[in-house]
Amino acid sequence: MTRIFISFIFITVFVAGCREKSTPEPYKPTPYEIEIPFGFPTELNIPADNPMTVEGIELGRYLFYDGRMSGRTHPDSLMSCATCHIQANSFECGINHPKFTGGFPHGITGKKTPHVMLPMINLVWNSQGYLWNGLLSEDNIDADKRNIEDLVRMGLTAEHEMNSDTNRSKNTIQNISGYPELFEKAFGSRTVTFENISKAIAQFVRTLISANSKFDKYMRGEVQLTQSELAGYVLFTTEEGADCFHCHGGFGNPLFTTHSNYNNGKDTVFNDPSDRFSVTGDPMDRGAYKASTLRNIEVQGPYMHDGRFSTLEEVIDFYSHDLKQSPYVDPLMHHITNGGVQLTQSEKQDLLNFIKTLRDDEFLTNKKFAAPEKFPDEQ
Repeated sequence: MTRIFISFIFITVFVAGCREKSTPEPYKPTPYEIEIPFGFPTELNIPADNPMTVEGIELGRYLFYDGRMSGRTHPDSLMSCATCHIQANSFECGINHPKFTGGFPHGITGKKTPHVMLPMINLVWNSQGYLWNGLLSEDNIDADKRNIEDLVRMGLTAEHEMNSDTNRSKNTIQNISGYPELFEKAFGSRTVTFENISKAIAQFVRTLISANSKFDKYMRGEVQLTQSELAGYVLFTTEEGADCFHCHGGFGNPLFTTHSNYNNGKDTVFNDPSDRFSVTGDPMDRGAYKASTLRNIEVQGPYMHDGRFSTLEEVIDFYSHDLKQSPYVDPLMHHITNGGVQLTQSEKQDLLNFIKTLRDDEFLTNKKFAAPEKFPDEQ
């Protein structure tokens, strides 16, 4: 009897031990730390519930470029984030897009977006609102309109973009081999959720950092600017010059944007239903839009929220001579009464030459940000 009892105990312990050994340890994602470039702010917009990980970024890159994320599988109806956000154009559409005339994108339905695109770079430093009117903001009472994660959902569901829904998207990705494993590594579960789709893409977007232009190298003491580029820099950063820095930073602000919204004197009639006024209800926000970053601006045409200017030369001419007075012009437009800053032709060229030093070719061609050679089901 004693032998039987001892044998029973041994078998029980053995089986329990086997069960314990057969239960795999949950995969722990590898933390990813963003390296702050020289002179850049140290405060980053990374939500506490979506920490950066190597696995999350990898998954986000696949999803960013995979047209099936829209919930479709037919080749003629695929649309991904990268359909419009082109790396060579600083992750915006660009005026040379093969599909969208004049740089004005449209969705699967053929309906155009309300505005032209903003570049998708250095967004990890933006905590003051996304889109031209700053609709997505941490201050928004709507929990679904606060951060980059919410941009993903809006892009999926908007009629003028992918025109799909979250269930369709997650079900499609769930059934593509290779993706469940990637979701498990990034988020601890093989079950695909749209929340985790959004989180992964947002992680990838936060790695899109441009900080190695000629100007950056100049600030690090690695190269010299030409006489004309230096003269343009002085014009850029002085009120008596081109007076650009109030809205676009540059002097102690390496992002070359304040991320704030301004009425910059483009118009006298304001009937756009999606300007800053449409968000705040403040009459003084009529005709106000985000001051876009000027990094890589050379490849981001057309310019302004409505794409009215095709070239940087046209933009500089506008700020020099064509500002329009209205009750809503921002007080920082110090030269509004003169119609502009009245730059001479040589000053315009100097300013243009400086602005072109903000082009970061390493970023525009970085393979870490490019489309993957193979998607998960092809490996």
